Amino acid sequence: MLISQLKLRQPLPSHHFIKVATLSACISSTFAFAEDALPVVGADSSDPTPASATACVGLASATERLACYDLVFKATENAVTDAAPENEADNVLVEAKPEPQTVTEHIQQKAEDLKLIGVAPAFNPNTSLLDKRWELSPEAKLGTWQIRSYQPVYLLPAMWTSKTNTTPHSPNPLNDVTTEQDLKNTETKFQLSFKTKALEDIFGDNGDLWIGYTQSSRWQVYNEDESRPFRETNYEPEASLIMRTNYNLLGLHGRLLGVTFNHQSNGRSDPFSRSWNRVMLNVGLERDNFALMIRPWYRLEEDEIDDNNPDITEYLGHGDITANYKWKDHNFSLMARHSLKGGDDSHGALQFDWAFPLSGPLRGHLQVFDGYGESLIDYNHKATYVGLGVSLVNWF
Repeated sequence: MLISQLKLRQPLPSHHFIKVATLSACISSTFAFAEDALPVVGADSSDPTPASATACVGLASATERLACYDLVFKATENAVTDAAPENEADNVLVEAKPEPQTVTEHIQQKAEDLKLIGVAPAFNPNTSLLDKRWELSPEAKLGTWQIRSYQPVYLLPAMWTSKTNTTPHSPNPLNDVTTEQDLKNTETKFQLSFKTKALEDIFGDNGDLWIGYTQSSRWQVYNEDESRPFRETNYEPEASLIMRTNYNLLGLHGRLLGVTFNHQSNGRSDPFSRSWNRVMLNVGLERDNFALMIRPWYRLEEDEIDDNNPDITEYLGHGDITANYKWKDHNFSLMARHSLKGGDDSHGALQFDWAFPLSGPLRGHLQVFDGYGESLIDYNHKATYVGLGVSLVNWF
């Protein structure tokens, strides 16, 4: 092409035209060969990209899983960048949403619109604490029926209390303990907790149904005279509908909205039996390494005869707030609740947890509780508890 554009001052002889044509063909062939030989950026077949983050779950090695996740998120970021138009003003295409016709379509549209409330930074599955814990954004979803950690999992070999509850009582006369128990003020406490996703994307690309279970036990392991009994074990199954939100509130990013049906009991017979059922609202906010969970709840009433603890809300209140902060390899958590009443009816509790590195993956755990309701049997018993042990699963 370049040769055909040259302007010759004098006409060439015919045999010169043959040479020029031959030279032009050779140059064209050379450029074509070079173009075919150039490598295509990002087309290295030795570095495949997983179809989704779900494909990474089955990898046994933590290093391989991390590398797999990096590939998934990197590919997602590249796809978004490549798809962005050079001039957005010239490439805007707005497609009107069809009007919902049925109740299900109305609910689906409202759920999808939740992420449009206010203005907040986009989710980053690598840094968002709530996204890591609840798989809120589409990029973070890992499928259903896979076991995930829920509440902190720990073992506290030494849990000391300032005041043992030797005669648990309740307004229900069937739940008054009249014989004083012989209890040590130091015992062992441990907690197990997990959850799994049963349904995913119930309303469009939003809304997941989670099933969770938490169990905490207080073991009088140092009480040899009483044959080392388990003093109290609390069982807490629940089901939660969790939806993604995206708004700003007082500098925090609203990420989560959910509703939970929660049952808690100690599985014992009268007079030690304690139980209650709650419907909870879950509101999750975060910013950087800080996450805040707000949980107001409503207690479902029971028959007067069957109610083991009719005044439980006077001590445990109608909700709690838990703040979590992650700093390097340290996790800090502070839970607060109160009856929101004054005078003699003022009842509340604070619980502080700190998980800290010890050696390799092994982490220490310190827990301090002060107030009412460290366990169900102690719902109306006030004391201070201090426990020290190991944290078995990272919270975030």
